[in-house]
Amino acid sequence: MSDARRAAAALPPMGWNSWDCFGSSVTEEEVIRNAEFLAEHLAPFGWDTVVVDIQWYESDPGHHDYREVSRPELDEWGRPLPAVSRFPSAVGGSFRPLADRIHALGLRFGVHMMRGVPRVAAEQELPVLGAPGATCASIADRTNVCPWNPDNFGVDMSAPGAQEYYDSLAAQFADWGVDFIKLDDVLYPPVQTAEVAAFSRAIDRTGRPMVLSLSPGKQLSTAHLETLRTHAQLWRISDDLWDEWPQVREQFQRAARWAPLQQSGAWADADMLPFGRIGIRGHVGRDRISRLTVEEQRTVMTLWCLLRSPLMFGGHLPDTPAETLALLTRRAVLALREGRDAGEIVRDGDLVVWRSQVGDREYRALFWLGDEPKTLRAHVDDLGVDPAAFTGACEDAWSGETRAVDDGWVEVDVPAHGVRLLMFG
Repeated sequence: MSDARRAAAALPPMGWNSWDCFGSSVTEEEVIRNAEFLAEHLAPFGWDTVVVDIQWYESDPGHHDYREVSRPELDEWGRPLPAVSRFPSAVGGSFRPLADRIHALGLRFGVHMMRGVPRVAAEQELPVLGAPGATCASIADRTNVCPWNPDNFGVDMSAPGAQEYYDSLAAQFADWGVDFIKLDDVLYPPVQTAEVAAFSRAIDRTGRPMVLSLSPGKQLSTAHLETLRTHAQLWRISDDLWDEWPQVREQFQRAARWAPLQQSGAWADADMLPFGRIGIRGHVGRDRISRLTVEEQRTVMTLWCLLRSPLMFGGHLPDTPAETLALLTRRAVLALREGRDAGEIVRDGDLVVWRSQVGDREYRALFWLGDEPKTLRAHVDDLGVDPAAFTGACEDAWSGETRAVDDGWVEVDVPAHGVRLLMFG
């Protein structure tokens, strides 16, 4: 991977993705509405990426599930094109007009892409750009297909023209002005190492430092760490996260495992934030305000920032409740994206404690995963804080309130499924 690509994700990216609210059927108008909201309200806090998720190349993708047969818009080389019925500015066969509009807002533009070659392109034996004699049929691996999406066959990377197909796809994205690519069905398991490496090479050959994000991450092992770091800037460590507390609770053990391995330009990703209005035309559940309570959302934001996970908001931003928006703009919490030595230091039943350091400040997060509120009392020694590092008090990073430290003890009331994030120093 080029140094420029690594630098493009020096910090974990933050932005909006269309999946949780619009599934596979988002429209250009909806993308623009969310981009404009992001630019006006959240960009000053670091939220700067807008991602169009799956099946932007389908004119009629279905609203709450994938159709059995994929009918993508394709060019003569078997490469997907934006569906003009949903993205009118793409009438010339390009996302460039939409990308330009996003860029004019001071934001970055991203797209989702399924691994492989479109089934329709293989069935029609369309040629591969830059590989005379090769066709989409000759590079297709019909034995290696996604189990949950009908769009593509895998690519046989030993076949002549296989790398050239991925080169042509990345070149097209670069020409459109894409900054971020979410490559799906590569970590399901198994990890599709050959195709990930091919896509990474293809991006490097464009000269455009596009961020490569890998999904979905179910059962992802740290054994793949070096491969992931070599080829991608982001990789998912779980399946899709939805607005259910048991799923959030499961993320704690994954976050604890991956946090010590985070480094600039190579980030484990705990998945999107299923906050605000989601399921409008989503594939899981129906139109709703997130079922996670505000305190549960605060827990998610705290854990994700401690982990230094990418932050991708999943809800329709214009309809987001004020109390949820407030969670996205707390600078003292977002500062954890630049933290160091982050990790879990206590796990005792429903009590989980994390640490991180930002500048001269020590952060300690006291998570209470129990179903009833709890008063927690902890000694700074047990939190790994040097008593000389503070003056008898600490500050709640979320509320800004001062918390007394009495003879080394600090006491906090924590709501069910909640957190108190304390700053010392």
